[in-house]
Amino acid sequence: MNVEQLRVEVYRAFAETGRAPSIEDLARELVASVVEVNEGLRALADARHLALDGHGSIAMAHPFSAVPLGFSVMGATTLWWGGCAWDSFALPHLLDDANPALVATRCPACDTPHAWNVTREAPPPGDQVAHFLVPAARMWDDVVHTCGNQRIFCSEACVDAWLKRTGNTRGHVMDLSTLWRLASRWYQGRLDPGYIRREPSDAADYLRSVGLTGPFWGS
Repeated sequence: MNVEQLRVEVYRAFAETGRAPSIEDLARELVASVVEVNEGLRALADARHLALDGHGSIAMAHPFSAVPLGFSVMGATTLWWGGCAWDSFALPHLLDDANPALVATRCPACDTPHAWNVTREAPPPGDQVAHFLVPAARMWDDVVHTCGNQRIFCSEACVDAWLKRTGNTRGHVMDLSTLWRLASRWYQGRLDPGYIRREPSDAADYLRSVGLTGPFWGS
């Protein structure tokens, strides 16, 4: 079994169904053994193409998530969990079925519901802000924790209230337009064979092009 074929099959299943494929599903589709699939998934996790849970099952394959982390993304026929603000805004750019997508969440500070029609054409309107807690260089230390703390708040006042309540240190705050630009091309080509992933810390040119610089982003 080719590990790249496994990666593409994982992403295909997420894209088409909104759910993570099981190890048995992958073995059947790729005519491989469960042992081979498990070994392949660990190799993909080591290469940061996906994240596994404590049982070896797929937890995340960015921008897809198998676990709810604060966002839902509804396309024309499919519902996905949005792994974070970044990934939720990325799905419409990656999937035809999700252009447009209804991205929904709640403010972590005050529980106010928010929803946007996100398209490839232009950022959605709104005065809300996204707060990224974990700096780029440390995002893969615990990627589920990182994604669970890339959230959208009503305003910077709500960010400050949440930080005071939780005792967290302020990360990076951006408006919805910047979030949309960050998400727009980050995962370009991810569903195709031969995709080469990039680390935020190694993508200075891309980040500068969307207006993100400074120590938080490793520049």
